[in-house]
Amino acid sequence: MNSQIPIRQPCPPGVCDCRRDELLAAPGGDLRILRLTRQEEQRLLERLENLQSLDDLEHMQRRMFEQLGIRMSVEPSHNEVRSMRGIGFHFAFQPGLCRKTRQSIPAAIRRALEKHPEIAWRLLDTHDLLRDA
Repeated sequence: MNSQIPIRQPCPPGVCDCRRDELLAAPGGDLRILRLTRQEEQRLLERLENLQSLDDLEHMQRRMFEQLGIRMSVEPSHNEVRSMRGIGFHFAFQPGLCRKTRQSIPAAIRRALEKHPEIAWRLLDTHDLLRDA
């Protein structure tokens, strides 16, 4: 990796399951996720917290994959959806993706959904949960 590109500092030992060291040691590993420094993560979380539409959310999912390799799906729970907690976030396994980041991204999106419930309704509608029987 180019030494001019800042990479994320390692988590304290025993605190995270990101397997950062394995990623750095693997030849040909996808190192894009290491570009997500703590400062860049804060910018990402701020952007996610200010989502304006479902299209905006989908755009951010694409950008997170393109730039960082993060594959995340957002979909309603198989059980009832009574609050924003009923919307599930699933990350594909990715070495280097910090445990705290896997928690803070959904939290930021949930805050956006609480500010703009119409995004959640559109998400539910795309999964046919609001279709008339």
